[in-house]
Amino acid sequence: MVHLIFCFLSTLFIFVSLSHLRHSSAEIRRHFSGISHGSLPHHRHSYSASGSFCFNIPQSYEAVEPVDLDEFLMSQLCSGDAELMQELGEFPDDDLEVELVERECRTIRPSVPEEGVELDPHVRDCVQSYTQPWLVVSRRSIHRLHSFPRTDANRVLQRQTFESDVEPDKQEQEKSPSLPALCDDTTRTTLTCSDFNLRALQPDHRVESLLRFSSPEELDRFNLEARNSNRYGELFGLYPPIDEVQPSIRPIPDCPKEHFGQRILVRCQTIKFEIEIEPLFATMALYDLKEKKKISENVHFDMNSDQMKGFLRSHTPHTDPSTLARSAIFSISYPSPDIYLVIRVWLSNGYLVVHALNQSQFSFSETKNSEFPISGISCVCWQEGERLSDEDLFKFLADIKRSSGQRRVKIIPGFLRLEVSPVPETVPGCLCPELIPVKPVSEKNPRAVKEVLEFPSSEVYVPHNIYQNLLYVYPLRLNLTNRLTSARNITVKIQFMSGEDPSCAMPVIFGKSSGPEFLKEVYTPVTYHNRSPDFYDEIKIHLPARLTEKHHLLFTFYHISCQQKQNQTGSLETLIGYSWLPLLNNDRLQTGQQCLPIVLDKLPVNYSLHSPEVPPVKWLENHKGLFNLELQAVSSVQTQDSHLERFCTLCHALEGKTIFPIRVGDEKISENMFEHELKLSIISLSSSGLEPLVLFLHQVLDKLFRLIMQPMVIAGQTANLAQIAFESVVSVVNSLHNSQELAKDHQGRNCLLATYLYFVFRLPDTQHEIHTSGTVGLRYSTLTRATATTVGFMLLQSRIRSSSNPDIPAPQSPEDAEVNNILGKLISGMNEYTNAISYLHFSRCLLFHEELALQMVVSTGVCRENVYKYAWFFFELLVKSMSQHVSQLDKKAVSRRNRFSDRFKDDITTIVNVCVFICLQELEQAEKVNISLAFFLYDLMSLMDRGLVFQLVKNYCNQVLVSMSTLISMRLEFLRVLCSHEHYLNLSLFFSSPASAPASPSPSTSSQTSSLCSFQDHKIAAMFDLSQDFKQRHYLTGLLLTELSTALDMESEGVQQKAINATYSLLCAHDLDQRCSRPEVKAKIAALYLPLVGIIIDSINYLDFTGKSGGPEEDPDSITPINQSVAMAIAGNPFNTLARNALVSMTGKTSNMLTAETSRNLLMCFLWIIKNADQNLIQRWTVDVPSSQLSRLLELLAICISCFEYRVKTHQRLLDKSQQAKARLEEALLGGIGARGEMMKRVGGNDRTLGQRENLRWRKDLTQWRQTNDRQDKSKAELDQEAIISGNLATETNLIVLDLLEMIVQAVPLADCKDNVVGGVLKVLLHSLTCNQSTTFLSHCFSTLRALIVKFGDLLFEEEAEQCADLCQKVLHYCSSCVDGNRSQACATLYLIMRYSYSSASNFSRVKMQVTMSLASLVGKSSDIHEEYLRRSFRTILAYAEEDTEMQSTQLPSQVDELLRNLNSILSDTVKMKEFQKDPEMLMDLMYRIAKGYQTSPDLRLTWLQNMAEKHNSRKCFTESAMCLVHAAALVAEYLSMLEDHKYLPVGSVTFQVSYYHDKDGVCSGRYFTESGLVGLLEQAAELFSNGGLYEAVNEVYKVIVPILEAHRDFRKLASTHDKLQRAFENIIQKGHKRMFGTYFRVGFYGCKFGDLDEQEFIYKEPGITHLPEISHRLENFYSQCFGDGVLEMIKDSTPVDRKKLNPSKAYIQITFVEPYFDDYEMKDRLTNFEKNFNLRRFMYTTPFTKSGRPRGELNEQYKRKTILTTMHAFPYIKTRINVIQKEEFDLTPIEVAIEDMQKKTRELAEATHREKPDAVMLQMVLQGSVTATVNQGPLEVAQVFLNEIPADPKLFRHHNKLRLCFKEFILRCGQAVEKNKLLITPDQKEYQQEMKKNYNKLRENLRPMLERKIPELYKPIIKPRIENRDSFKRQSLRRTQDENS
Repeated sequence: MVHLIFCFLSTLFIFVSLSHLRHSSAEIRRHFSGISHGSLPHHRHSYSASGSFCFNIPQSYEAVEPVDLDEFLMSQLCSGDAELMQELGEFPDDDLEVELVERECRTIRPSVPEEGVELDPHVRDCVQSYTQPWLVVSRRSIHRLHSFPRTDANRVLQRQTFESDVEPDKQEQEKSPSLPALCDDTTRTTLTCSDFNLRALQPDHRVESLLRFSSPEELDRFNLEARNSNRYGELFGLYPPIDEVQPSIRPIPDCPKEHFGQRILVRCQTIKFEIEIEPLFATMALYDLKEKKKISENVHFDMNSDQMKGFLRSHTPHTDPSTLARSAIFSISYPSPDIYLVIRVWLSNGYLVVHALNQSQFSFSETKNSEFPISGISCVCWQEGERLSDEDLFKFLADIKRSSGQRRVKIIPGFLRLEVSPVPETVPGCLCPELIPVKPVSEKNPRAVKEVLEFPSSEVYVPHNIYQNLLYVYPLRLNLTNRLTSARNITVKIQFMSGEDPSCAMPVIFGKSSGPEFLKEVYTPVTYHNRSPDFYDEIKIHLPARLTEKHHLLFTFYHISCQQKQNQTGSLETLIGYSWLPLLNNDRLQTGQQCLPIVLDKLPVNYSLHSPEVPPVKWLENHKGLFNLELQAVSSVQTQDSHLERFCTLCHALEGKTIFPIRVGDEKISENMFEHELKLSIISLSSSGLEPLVLFLHQVLDKLFRLIMQPMVIAGQTANLAQIAFESVVSVVNSLHNSQELAKDHQGRNCLLATYLYFVFRLPDTQHEIHTSGTVGLRYSTLTRATATTVGFMLLQSRIRSSSNPDIPAPQSPEDAEVNNILGKLISGMNEYTNAISYLHFSRCLLFHEELALQMVVSTGVCRENVYKYAWFFFELLVKSMSQHVSQLDKKAVSRRNRFSDRFKDDITTIVNVCVFICLQELEQAEKVNISLAFFLYDLMSLMDRGLVFQLVKNYCNQVLVSMSTLISMRLEFLRVLCSHEHYLNLSLFFSSPASAPASPSPSTSSQTSSLCSFQDHKIAAMFDLSQDFKQRHYLTGLLLTELSTALDMESEGVQQKAINATYSLLCAHDLDQRCSRPEVKAKIAALYLPLVGIIIDSINYLDFTGKSGGPEEDPDSITPINQSVAMAIAGNPFNTLARNALVSMTGKTSNMLTAETSRNLLMCFLWIIKNADQNLIQRWTVDVPSSQLSRLLELLAICISCFEYRVKTHQRLLDKSQQAKARLEEALLGGIGARGEMMKRVGGNDRTLGQRENLRWRKDLTQWRQTNDRQDKSKAELDQEAIISGNLATETNLIVLDLLEMIVQAVPLADCKDNVVGGVLKVLLHSLTCNQSTTFLSHCFSTLRALIVKFGDLLFEEEAEQCADLCQKVLHYCSSCVDGNRSQACATLYLIMRYSYSSASNFSRVKMQVTMSLASLVGKSSDIHEEYLRRSFRTILAYAEEDTEMQSTQLPSQVDELLRNLNSILSDTVKMKEFQKDPEMLMDLMYRIAKGYQTSPDLRLTWLQNMAEKHNSRKCFTESAMCLVHAAALVAEYLSMLEDHKYLPVGSVTFQVSYYHDKDGVCSGRYFTESGLVGLLEQAAELFSNGGLYEAVNEVYKVIVPILEAHRDFRKLASTHDKLQRAFENIIQKGHKRMFGTYFRVGFYGCKFGDLDEQEFIYKEPGITHLPEISHRLENFYSQCFGDGVLEMIKDSTPVDRKKLNPSKAYIQITFVEPYFDDYEMKDRLTNFEKNFNLRRFMYTTPFTKSGRPRGELNEQYKRKTILTTMHAFPYIKTRINVIQKEEFDLTPIEVAIEDMQKKTRELAEATHREKPDAVMLQMVLQGSVTATVNQGPLEVAQVFLNEIPADPKLFRHHNKLRLCFKEFILRCGQAVEKNKLLITPDQKEYQQEMKKNYNKLRENLRPMLERKIPELYKPIIKPRIENRDSFKRQSLRRTQDENS
């Protein structure tokens, strides 16, 4: 240990630890150094609040031993990498510059004391501090790493074309449907024939290079050149920056400058009074009414004309330009509405004083950057002579503010005009408060503008920056009321005297307006006839820099005679007396309130040396104080604080010129007591006021640092002041940090201290001058360098000593036995370091950084706590002092390793260990200490031996090995700071990493000069692993990647985000660093991060890309079961990534999942490495990597494509949608649209989910830039720019993925499993085609696809059949693109597929089927299909076939022609579908007809059934969607039954009561024609049935599924199935009677305009509770759009339509509500609500009529016609409307109508009475309508009409009897209901019950005679029954007949 520790006589260093024992500094160092070496050998301990615990840390996580960096660099300087290394900066040379920067001066010359005056030491130090240049330690490259600008290339980026942003041609706009087109197919044999002539179209531009390549290698080379052209270099320049506070950036503090508040310019333009008899003078100043304080000095001005000034010319010797100012600049630090501008105006003779205010309460508040109006004040208020004090003024202002006081003041007619405005950047002719011109000086001589000195209302904590020494004298009051003489008009003459002679009056008093700039004397204005006048004057005095005892203020009092008496001669002034005030009292400037007596006699000799208390002179009123005044100093040299004055005085006494005893304040200090008093003054610094301490902060700290450095000889003894001075520094730092008034930056650093360190601090030096030549940027040299070798060992031995105890020479220290050893080492190295050792020896006692480090090590108690609490300050102090020390060294003679002593290095090690100890123990301070330590080591890497710094980093990392996320987060912040070093790349030895495959291997640390050898495969694989060798060589990078790998395995989102952001920021810095712009440099850098690729691939399960692949306008509620789980699995989702996410969400293990934003940041790092790394290296790696790893890599590429999909423009649509939602909300709030309005909106919309969808908020995670502000805040230009950048980002990221895929494909011949590789690559390419891509990327992607077909076509068409089908569908989709380039590329690719499948794979029939299926699926699902573009693409493909000369001799052209004609036919059929997009029923009919047209093509039929299912699903018609899938399942079942007969499979389509015919030649190659596909379809159907509320149907579906699952022993799915069944049955129990099934309507179409719909009747199924006006409104709207206004008419009634009465030029629609109809025998089987709403074929509606033709009549003439309709199929079906095939009508007589009504009432009563849970309200409503009905046609009325008499017609006997029996049951049910109601009523309903009972009894009595009367004939014996031959239609069973099957 190489340190010098001394036992002080008066102080013991005590390190506060658990033992509380004494330790020497060496012991302290040993204690803390032990932490890093021996205390934690195998595992680390983590301490928690509850105690301690330990856990094992993986050995791979511990930091490895770093390489000896400096030695390695020295060995590399001669290698070829030196040039590359030097390119990144002067490395390993120092990057630090210590330079002098001249401070800016606002004025043309600095404000300095007068020349030729010997200054006090304190004033001298202050002036030096205010004038010396700043000393700044800067780094040359620091700006490059921290604040890279986002590249300006964004502004010149090419706009990428995206199909989603392109509007199709006008001809493609939606057409209105023309219904007659439906009837124009009479000549067509099938729906799939078309006579559209493709050859009449013009083909698109063809790809010229499609068939011209002779070899695949040539094709690859061509594609590579095309991809690499016009690529964007800086990937991160396209990516939005991370929105976070970066800990790796230390803000550069603001340069110290003068303090200014809010500045306003006031110009006085006019002062006028009605009577102008003499000159007027004015002052203006600011007053704060709230604080009752004047907050600015006075500004004197006048607006007198030349004529008026002529009256005063004899009194004015000359006029200086500065006194002619009429404008002033005020500064307001604390704006407030209580600040007033007060203008005082007085007459020239001094007898009259008035003042003017802004009448409209002109106040100043926060008015920054706002224009003030010009204020005109039309009246001026008189101020009484006896009310001139400031107290009176504040009362007056308070009255003004209350606005009621204006009535009580005198008004003088006059006018004052002011102009108030913000201060412009430059003000010509501006003068500072000391009247020095402010830059820039105008060449012209404008009228001066004065800056007004502010007296802030509260403290301003800004250190003094300029020399300022002003004194303001305020005469307040003079009381001469008891004086016997007639002194009534009184004035006071004020002079600043440097002696007692009259000639000693100094011209230091600032003049007023229109006069000299400086005066020797001034007079106060006269208040007429006032013996005790109040004064409002302000006398501003420029104090001399050196004040003596002789300087004083002299006051002379006069009486002024207004009129000269007849006998009087001479002056009008009559002397009253004198008074004076010495400026210094005990060497301290006197300020504050003073009350002086007045002497009547002549002033005595030497009066100025005493206070005004000297006897034998004659005093006025017996020495009583009569004259009140106040003194206020504004000085940057007068501290005005007793503690600071005492400290400064005693410090300057140490300079050696002081004669003891010295006087400090009121006491005298002898030499013996001096040391004690000095220490007390140092200690008491913390007791000084905060404002004076801040004002003189720079001087105080400079003096304290000087005391720490210099041993002081006092009374012959060497005083030890270092420790106490250091503790005082700590105390000051603590005080400043604890103050709430002082600002801190985002890292918690006090801004004042940061500014001091950056600009002001320099090494303390009192013995030598600072050598500068006056130029900016010179190297700073504190000490003269010792260049001679004669400074020998004796000098070293005599001078090496610590200021901690300079009395004891170093070799005699008993505390450190290693001193002799170190001295011996120094002597032995003398020859090697001659110059350096000589200098070091000479300046040994002046090494400030060593003393500071020692004090930090040995500090104790509270001092130690605060040292490390605010460690940033002492660390930056150390760094700046070390930088100055290094700047003075001869770097050629001294190596980096020997710049600092070993003992200093030991102290640094100890300090670092203490910081780590604090981080582990004191978590409250840990974060700040951690960041401070990181920046400290960051700085040390520019100064010290880097190997030592790396050892410190290693010790840190191995000690902070704990599981607490807080500490792991701290370690990440620590490493992030270190990695932000400007030479991080060189420190990580990036140039030693192999950037390409053929290079030599990386030299290991043990052998840096290994021989060249070829790359082994395992070496390449090892480059992508985070190995020990990698961590050792690339030390900082290895540590960061280790942290990232560990963080990704944690369950802390914050830690993961920090780790990824740290890596992201680092790569972003490299990408945007101009030093790294060359490709070979970036390749080297990318090679440094190759292990990151492996880390990201291993973490693929943590990446979150959900919500990124779908469109941003997707409604989360619209994601239906058909698009999830089984469907996605069957559809072949790439790499099953969605299934993985679904599994994660099911198991609940989402804690490790990264957020979408963090995932994107991590993937950006991956893509940057892939983009910039050597391609040969990446390709060799992909060859050697295991197949499982390669599969994960391909999955990662698919995720990259999803994450960076372009979606900015869609957000602009979202913005429009949000604005519409806002307008709708305002309408709802203001207009109250109500439920009816919402219903009408829903009815009017064609999409039933429109209302629901619009009310959804769009999701935050879809916003492109993830900014906190809404998109509404952005302008169109900003959105457009974001769209351009986002488009280029999406293109570039996809091109990087494409590059890597090409590398993989080109390496396939070398791989073992080429089929898996090609299939995986094709999956990624197909996935990219599903995303929103630019035209640029698509052209390259299609080129790659074509190359893939050429090279691996046989593999694709044979082994990858499903993917080939996907390929056809994706390519066909782009054939319909509205972008010409996309269409052209897609056509070329599709033709190549056809050509290759015909010529090479001999599988053209499969391709034909796949293309046909793709087209069917495409036009069925896509609503944005453009058939015109698709036809043009067909024509282009036909042109390729016709122009392909090689294939003309084959059958290919004719087969292509046949295929295209068939495709065109399918397309033509779908055109009609597109026309009827807004009529869902007609659309479903069309789709149904197209599906039936594919009877011989099961694949296509299944496709169209799925299309129908999706359409139904999108309209929330879940039942119909499920029925489509059931039909599809029947199709699959029929196919499976043909293949093989399994008992567990359904018996073909019979099981589903559906019939399908299969052609034996029909290809069933789809993925659904398997057992798993069948189960998948049925599971989707079951889920849709459940969504539609048909839970009973769920059971029926699972009856088919369960046997299949049982046969496959799939118990997991069986468990899930039974769970779903349980939920379905529970739903039946819970929702049995609450479910709302469909509502049905009969819709009839009449008129020839409907084409083949004319006279067609349909049953429409609508959602539950759909009212007749809703469907009527919807159909009316749609068909009115088809036919135009005035053509369509709605028939309002349900009577039969007579065609003869209809207008042939019009169209008619009749809509009638219908109900399901069942025969009596059917009701026995239809018991449940579900059974009454399922399998419905018969519906009924009734039409009332009378014989007279009226619809309504009396009871005895009211007939009713029942119409029963039978449909072709039963509801629910795959359509929501079904044709009516049979119609039956029969009429009911009036008595039959009465029987039906009474049966209905009876049923209602029975249901209400016998419910399981009685409903009293419902019961009472039914009962009241039955018992107490008083209206016509009530039950009693019916009985009286039909039962009162026996009918004469015998045919009516049975009806009469039936009605009588109905009434008997009715009256019985009424009685039961009344009794039931009695049990349910509340006590307050007893009267109601009694009334009900009474009515019931009355009704029963009235009915009794009619009910007891029987018809005798009906009870005679029946001889022969009469059989009526009633013509009714045949009843049909529930089983479907053969003609129902589809």
